[in-house]
Amino acid sequence: MSLNHSSPLTLPRTRIVPAIVAVAFFMQMLDGTIIATSLPAMAATFDTDVVTLNIGFTVYLLAMAVFIPPAGWLADRLGAKQVFLSAIALFTLSSVACGLSETLGEFTIARLVQGASAALMTPVGRQLVLRDTPKSKLVSAIATITWPALIAPVIGPLVGAWITTHVGWEWNFFINVPLGLIGIVLVAVFIPPVPAEDPRPFDVPGFLLTTVGLASTLTGLELISTGNGGIPGVMLMTLGLGAGWLAVRHLRRATNALFDMSVLKLPTFALATLWAGTAGRLAINSTPFLLPLLFQVGLGLNAVETGGLVLVYFFGNLMMKSVTTPALRLFGFRSLLVINGIAAASSIGAFALVDGQTPRALLYVLLFACGLFRSMQFTSLTTIAFADVTPSQRSAATGISSMLQQLSQLLGIAVAAGVIRFSSYLHGDTGEGGTLTDIRIALLVVAAIGVLSAIRFLGLPRDAGLEVSGHKG
Repeated sequence: MSLNHSSPLTLPRTRIVPAIVAVAFFMQMLDGTIIATSLPAMAATFDTDVVTLNIGFTVYLLAMAVFIPPAGWLADRLGAKQVFLSAIALFTLSSVACGLSETLGEFTIARLVQGASAALMTPVGRQLVLRDTPKSKLVSAIATITWPALIAPVIGPLVGAWITTHVGWEWNFFINVPLGLIGIVLVAVFIPPVPAEDPRPFDVPGFLLTTVGLASTLTGLELISTGNGGIPGVMLMTLGLGAGWLAVRHLRRATNALFDMSVLKLPTFALATLWAGTAGRLAINSTPFLLPLLFQVGLGLNAVETGGLVLVYFFGNLMMKSVTTPALRLFGFRSLLVINGIAAASSIGAFALVDGQTPRALLYVLLFACGLFRSMQFTSLTTIAFADVTPSQRSAATGISSMLQQLSQLLGIAVAAGVIRFSSYLHGDTGEGGTLTDIRIALLVVAAIGVLSAIRFLGLPRDAGLEVSGHKG
């Protein structure tokens, strides 16, 4: 039963539910980045090498690819609150299992379960937020559940390095226990029950095609981005794209399709989620990879100096929530996505001009601005995507959005790494991280993609999302 938005409980609930979902998202996304600096220590524990240890991350991606597509169907059948609560509990338990693992096999199984539970969290959590949030509060709610995706990739490696050095890599997983317990209690107490809907038949062909398409594409991108398998990676991506095409063809024709493809007929959702939105997120998601590389490999700074600079970028991200709402009210979605998108892309490209002589104060300003523009664009993209989604389309919208956002995260790294490697190959350098010139070229390429994405939003109607943004037109 939907909430009565005039009730006295409405105002706190429109704040509480997104905050609770954000805690779960933060736990999940922090886990994906915090262990990046722990690989050598983990490999030593499991008596293997870092390359072999990569299987623990590949199965995580595969599990996410398998369980994101049916998440909406499970939420409809069992109830969104029940599925979300179970996902948090399972993620917490599997995190403990990861930390207690003594062999690579045990770790791989634990990561498989972790990936499956993480896959259920994102679309179902968004579904809960959309269900209880009136359009006038949507910007604030989306901003709340967006900050984990912006902050976790920035602070994760720093926190992981400190924990691994001073406590032990296992605590990168054990840290999820208090977060998970807090999340479980908050969900149980504050999120109202969501009754299950009439179960529709499960679309097995759609599930299989979607899973093969997403799993193959994600694994291919992972192999390409890490440089561990160029040809297999391309082959898997080809398989994934082919399966994805067949999946879309099936979903458009099936009576009880896994996803309601009518949501793609909404101009706001299609533009913010498909090509323009994916390209914009690609640029956004490349910066946590490219900036530390620029500072350490390109400029020769040490880890501590790099961490200090990344924190300034992190503070720019934090300013997002207080700035985005008034900016949207002033400019509206169409103008903001274009103007801020070009500014965000330009700030990324500006790092190509940075060198060892750049004043530190100027670097701080650029990092803060880049973080602010990045956050505002990410929040605006996510909010406009759901501005016109009807209650019957929420399940499909959250599932499709989650799949494409997962894809864009790896695309950002894969494209940046691919440009660096190709540039290095052209001038005969075989170094792992490329040279300053290679990194600069990657920054410019990513910035160009961001600009093209922003310009594409000129196709939005001028009155797009007015009820959500509060813009007077």
